[in-house]
Amino acid sequence: MKRLIIALIAGIIGTATITMAQPNDAPQNGSAQSATAVFAGGCFWCMEADFEKLDGVGDVVSGYAGGVMENPTYERHGRHLEVVQVPYDPSVISYRELADYFFRHIDPLDEKGQFCDRGHAYTTGLFYSTTEEYDAAKAAKIDAENVLNESVVTPLIELQKFWKAEGYHQNYYKTNPIRYKLYRTSCGRDRRVKQLWGSH
Repeated sequence: MKRLIIALIAGIIGTATITMAQPNDAPQNGSAQSATAVFAGGCFWCMEADFEKLDGVGDVVSGYAGGVMENPTYERHGRHLEVVQVPYDPSVISYRELADYFFRHIDPLDEKGQFCDRGHAYTTGLFYSTTEEYDAAKAAKIDAENVLNESVVTPLIELQKFWKAEGYHQNYYKTNPIRYKLYRTSCGRDRRVKQLWGSH
């Protein structure tokens, strides 16, 4: 669906190009980030928008992880997933809190993609780099299963490398708010999340 939206937009605007996001390394919410976490929750534009609402989280970066291809791109990503790298201040928010938040903003019961986006690249994954992160991720997954009373298919994946996505994907929800809103609404993401999680 996201590829279709991009193609439709390109057709509508003719020779105009999608707005390129400018790099922004400044932390948000006045916090100093000293740790990062990586999550795959389908469309990385939506994950950026969701995580950047949190206190203690800085400028979230869209990218690719989980595959073996070197220098993946949006068009050629091998077995990589669309992911976000979340910089955060552990004195404000913990990895476990981020993991809990992550589960409540995806459909962890869908093993074939997320919402209208289908295929391996859009499947979910919770990445960890340390034993402590693995334990926290596992606890968050068990909690999600208990709340939903169903088996969660989201795998826990050891992070090997994060690859930053192309510039036009960064901060897309800010630089292209109308196109982003059209995509998010038409994809049914928020409706499905509310159906699954309600007020949890």
